[in-house]
Amino acid sequence: MSVAVVLLTTALVTVVAVLAGAGAGKLARMDGATYPTALTRAATAFAAVITLAAALTTALTALLA
Repeated sequence: MSVAVVLLTTALVTVVAVLAGAGAGKLARMDGATYPTALTRAATAFAAVITLAAALTTALTALLA
């Protein structure tokens, strides 16, 4: 049961990160940014979501342990 919860949570975080990156890239292109700039902004948003999820997991692990 625990492994299933971890896998589903990982999949959900990945999907949210991909959607945030795609949204950031689309908004950058709509704002007139070049493709490399839009890709950089999308990658930054993706990395920020993954980093936030890792920080939240670390904090919750410290609280619950």
